Amino acid sequence: MTVRPVRLIAAFFTVGVWTMASRVLGFVRDVLIAAVLGTGPVAEAFFVAFTLPNMFRRLFAEGAFNTAFVPLYAKRLEGEGPDAARRFSDEALSALAAVLFVLTLVAHLAMPALVWFLASGFAEDRRFAMAELLGRIIFPYILFISLAALVSGLLNAHGRFAAAAAAPVLLNVILIAALLLAESDVLRGQLIPGAAIAGELGAHHGTILAWAVLVAGAAQLALVWRAAAQIGMAPRLCRPRLTPGIRRLAIIAFPAALAAGVMQVNLVVGRQVASYFDGAVAWLWLADRVYQLPLGVIGVAVGVVLLPELARQVRAGDTEGSAAAVNRAAEFALVFTLPATVALITMPALIVEVLFERGAFGPEDTAATALALAVYVLGLPAYVLQKIVQPLFFAREDTRTPLRFALVGMAVNAVVALGLAPVIGFLAAALGSTVAAWVNLVLLWRGARRAGASVSIDPMLRRRFPRMALAALVMGAGLLAAGQPVAVDAVGPIPLLCLLVIGGLVGYAGCALAFGAVSPGEIKRALRRRGAA
Repeated sequence: MTVRPVRLIAAFFTVGVWTMASRVLGFVRDVLIAAVLGTGPVAEAFFVAFTLPNMFRRLFAEGAFNTAFVPLYAKRLEGEGPDAARRFSDEALSALAAVLFVLTLVAHLAMPALVWFLASGFAEDRRFAMAELLGRIIFPYILFISLAALVSGLLNAHGRFAAAAAAPVLLNVILIAALLLAESDVLRGQLIPGAAIAGELGAHHGTILAWAVLVAGAAQLALVWRAAAQIGMAPRLCRPRLTPGIRRLAIIAFPAALAAGVMQVNLVVGRQVASYFDGAVAWLWLADRVYQLPLGVIGVAVGVVLLPELARQVRAGDTEGSAAAVNRAAEFALVFTLPATVALITMPALIVEVLFERGAFGPEDTAATALALAVYVLGLPAYVLQKIVQPLFFAREDTRTPLRFALVGMAVNAVVALGLAPVIGFLAAALGSTVAAWVNLVLLWRGARRAGASVSIDPMLRRRFPRMALAALVMGAGLLAAGQPVAVDAVGPIPLLCLLVIGGLVGYAGCALAFGAVSPGEIKRALRRRGAA
């Protein structure tokens, strides 16, 4: 069995396109939140409350349960047939639902402690009570979205990527609609209200947003469930039992849960640092949202498609195929990640100004958010490449090794963030995250090589990588020259950013083709296959 690069690239594009749609709508959502709530108490309370279920979701669903579930489900599907796979998915869904139901009840009772754990700087501050209220409303979202993640993993194992990738679009559509509904009393032909509205109706907006998150979780679960039903593989709830399959799932998932927990500790450290600086929770949140666009579109697309592919090749003993899959995934990721990194480092202030500076979000917020964005982006290539190296361990049902490396990254993040906070303020949280990402990538790469995994760089990637980097640097020089303050004053920020984006895309594409960094033939074949699919 050999790798099918065109099929892989077509799948990357499928997931990437839907993820891009979700991220673009996410920007619309965040633009509205920033304009209406700014970086004030309600905004910070909502961001902390929204972080809580997402933190546990990554721990119980994406970070652990799904990482273990996909290879085990794929093994049953190919080795024992659809009926065995269906029984296993029923058992897994029921076990996960039972755990999440108990967790939701406990979290409801312990919400004050959870808010303090995530943002102790809110203590004796009106933000604390707001975050507690919104947290109780939002937290059941974890039940819906975690079950949706499991069903999405099932779909991915069947090679059905579109519905799972499209589900996050619903979250942003529903939150945007909720914001517009909250503004219905004050909208008089204008989309973005003025700063005064934030102070007057902020709590009202925060509550509506919280309920909208819950509705969105149910809608996402319904979408992927329907897609699974269409192929006759929708899981069914049954009495939770500790079957041999669930025992094996727990044994594999437990180290992955610890590893995910370590990553969430990094998030907690960043939120804790930010909570002691007024507005910093919102600045870091919005900066993270911007740099998550390329990370989500590229990294998530590659990781989602690569894990089932590698799991099949590992079972078949296809070392050559897995090596080719990893190299083609890295090539696909880098050809987009390198220019995105250079562009975001080159013009962070202009990007933040155009996206968020309106209504209650002022110039001082733009400056602080742009600094955080520039620091975060330095770690973007590391985060994307982690999505390629980690499946090498997960496909072999090895979740312990990534856990050890994640513990080292957690220690690095804590030392940098907490140690430098008195010196550079809230930026220490972003810097700690970036440094930890590179440390973790190096450890993963070295660990995969020692374990005999196929991580050697093949001649094609070795030839194309420097050409990609050169094309990105040429593009960055052009953006830096064209984006000077005099140009902003002469043209205006929005028209200038549009021109720079278009010019950067055309310039990078031209350089990449001229330098031989990409193959036009491969792109055409991948697009034709995606269109046929």
